[in-house]
Amino acid sequence: MNDIKVKKVIRRAVEEDIWVGDITTDNIIEKNKMGKGVIVVKEKAVIAGLKVAELVFREIDSDLKFEHVKNDGELVNEGDKIAVVQGDIRSILKGERLALNFLQRMSGIATKTRKYVDEISEYDVRVVDTRKTTPTLRYFEKKAVRAGGGYNHRMGLYDGVLIKDNHIKSAGSIGEAIEKAKEKIPHTIKIEVEVESIKGVKEALEKEADIIMLDNMSSEEMKRSVKMIGDRAISEASGGITLENIEEVAKTGVDIISVGALTHQIESIDIGLNLK
Repeated sequence: MNDIKVKKVIRRAVEEDIWVGDITTDNIIEKNKMGKGVIVVKEKAVIAGLKVAELVFREIDSDLKFEHVKNDGELVNEGDKIAVVQGDIRSILKGERLALNFLQRMSGIATKTRKYVDEISEYDVRVVDTRKTTPTLRYFEKKAVRAGGGYNHRMGLYDGVLIKDNHIKSAGSIGEAIEKAKEKIPHTIKIEVEVESIKGVKEALEKEADIIMLDNMSSEEMKRSVKMIGDRAISEASGGITLENIEEVAKTGVDIISVGALTHQIESIDIGLNLK
């Protein structure tokens, strides 16, 4: 984890939750009372976010000790202990909800990603995420995708060219959009273009796009497109990918399958902290 990037978000989260203090904990729990919190998962899941949880507690109280019992990416079962935090009980209680919020959401993403990855494990294809993430939490959510066995697409608008339908409409054509991009971007950056038809694939190949995204195509169209593309570009399937149809998509021979649902249609995992 990039501690600097993560700590910025955590500090904002702590300020949002605690602000001037925890009026419940500070008025019930005596100062310097020590104890430990055992973090337990309540359902089968792939764990992600333990480092984030640790940094939450350390942001609140640098004297707290955090033990990783499990590691990100591990498959755990109901009742498994995944971490232990020890120290001032006031500090543990102040960090409990924030730490669990990050753990639950990130583990939900990792668990869902693992399901997609396992579904097509016999095929030579990568499952990648998209920019359909929670604002300000993209870094966390993309790390969770990695913990689940998936890969990351571009992190933002700044680190990769992706020419989509509205860019094409504005530029005039796929070819013109690619040409304009090539005129100005560094030679080290790849150009990806979204196409919706065989005609679009041909045009993207003529202009030597590096990656061709086959958007919402039928399986037959994808098969034809992949054959046409060959090794001239990387092929990516996108749009409407579900657990039910991802194997059918993998069978077309695409190199990459991008799934927005990995980060924007997830259920948090039930994780709790038991104070001892």
